[in-house]
Amino acid sequence: MYIEKINGPLDVKKLTIDELIVLADEMRHALLIRASKHGGHFGPNFGMVEATIAMHYVFESPKDKIVYDVSHQCYPHKMLTGRKDAYLYEEHYDDVTGYTNPNESEHDFFTIGHTSTSVSLACGLAKARDLKGEDGNVIAVIGDGSLSGGEALEGIDYAAELNSNIIIVINDNDMSIAENHGGLYKNLKLLRETNGQAECNLFKAMGLEYIYVNEGNDIASLIDAFKKVKDINKPVAVHINTLKGKGYAPAEANKEQWHYHGPFNIETGESLYKGTDEESYASITRDYLLDRMKKDKKVVAITSATPTIMGFTKEYRDIAGEQFVDVGIAEETAVALAAGIAANGGKPVYGVYSTFLQRTYDQLTQDLCIDSNPATILTFGGSVYGMSDVTHLGIQDIPMLSNIPNLVYLAPSTKEEYLAMLDWSIEQSDYPVAIRVPAGRFISDGKNVTKDFSKLNKYEIEKKGSKVAIIGLGTFMELAYNTADEIKAKTGIEATVINPYYISGIDEEVLEGLKKEHQLVITLEDGITDGGFGEKITRFYSISDMKVLNYGLKKELIDRYKVEDVLRANRLTKEQITEDVMRLL
Repeated sequence: MYIEKINGPLDVKKLTIDELIVLADEMRHALLIRASKHGGHFGPNFGMVEATIAMHYVFESPKDKIVYDVSHQCYPHKMLTGRKDAYLYEEHYDDVTGYTNPNESEHDFFTIGHTSTSVSLACGLAKARDLKGEDGNVIAVIGDGSLSGGEALEGIDYAAELNSNIIIVINDNDMSIAENHGGLYKNLKLLRETNGQAECNLFKAMGLEYIYVNEGNDIASLIDAFKKVKDINKPVAVHINTLKGKGYAPAEANKEQWHYHGPFNIETGESLYKGTDEESYASITRDYLLDRMKKDKKVVAITSATPTIMGFTKEYRDIAGEQFVDVGIAEETAVALAAGIAANGGKPVYGVYSTFLQRTYDQLTQDLCIDSNPATILTFGGSVYGMSDVTHLGIQDIPMLSNIPNLVYLAPSTKEEYLAMLDWSIEQSDYPVAIRVPAGRFISDGKNVTKDFSKLNKYEIEKKGSKVAIIGLGTFMELAYNTADEIKAKTGIEATVINPYYISGIDEEVLEGLKKEHQLVITLEDGITDGGFGEKITRFYSISDMKVLNYGLKKELIDRYKVEDVLRANRLTKEQITEDVMRLL
């Protein structure tokens, strides 16, 4: 095997073209075995094996700096830069992250997990190089799907201004996570069909030199192209036509399904962790919206390239037709589009992961909330139970969204509460509304929710007690009930349990009423406490004798954590909370 002898890019350069082709097969086989056991980003990495080999054959990493957009295609790069053991041996699979990481290797320059950033980051590296009077190539690798993000186009726009070496490798596999959407993809298609010869050329129009490689999975062709642009003294785009999922038939045939995949049976492609037909928040969102779409043509679902978080796989997108919109990897546009639809009498519902909603703060404030455009935003994965990679943390949305004026941010704890909130949000026309879709265990209690959500910031006392009151926000309502039971068992105190529903406001009447028979108020929130929900309660009681304990997550960037460890570290277990109560009382 060649891959076992690759300890860095210098070892790649020693091989012949025929040997490199064998190396590519070995790498793809290792990726397949690892993915079948460990899971990970599948299609993007399989499509980039040859291009990665060719880049490390031609360029001089780390002096020549390669920046991978979103890092979904960085596994082959890691294999060739001293980290092959993490892809060859099961006991080392977790030695590396799924994204580029400077803490792992001198060949990585940024921790990247959000998309459309590589060109701008590479421009910064190139500018610093020029200011210091140094030489060396700077290469930005970006997929065609990532080009739909505004920052990618902003970076390309600025790249032309550098007037020095920057090489932008466009990995064009005619796919984003799902199918591509947007006008620029017509030009990419035209360029592919004309072997890069079309007069209409996005990259030339933006001031770049341009090279097209139709055989983007042919090592010799790629090496030839990269040699032509190495040490070039002007910005250039190298447009390569690759096959997403190359080398594994199920992934080639079902590119959306195999963008990311959990462990699977190699022979059949079947997942080892088969889903169930049970309800999920994705499925009930989809079913609810499809039903509403049939009854009301003004209802439209919006996604920014992650349609399945709302349950909209291809068959359901086809059913929704023009009432389902995918703007590509462009969260800012999604929010602004929703604001525009709402301003003109439509009923937009934008579903997005919490971690990606962070990219839209300005649009939320400026486009949505100043004019109180009544759009609905569904925040998925906003939880310690969400994605755990440091680039994808979903625990920062409460401080961000709950402090934007005019935005009503709601936290349901059950299926029934969620659908009631969604129903109200779509029908009302007074506020922009965000709903923090529950995470963790799917809970359906069958209760009929009749609450009038238009009466803002009205909490519900679910269980009346004394001395101790527990306010459980959203997903942590279950923890609130469990903690109340634990307190009762250990102290005999019957705690009051409150469902606040509203993240963005406080119920002064309920909070004031607690002063009569309570000594301690506990807040539980599934997110960072700094600037969060609990602090609002603490401020209310700041000039009183009421003791307040805020429980949530401390402000830190955590990576690939175990939920149980994080909860325990933040004293978010019923036993630890009860210990604190007993000490205080």
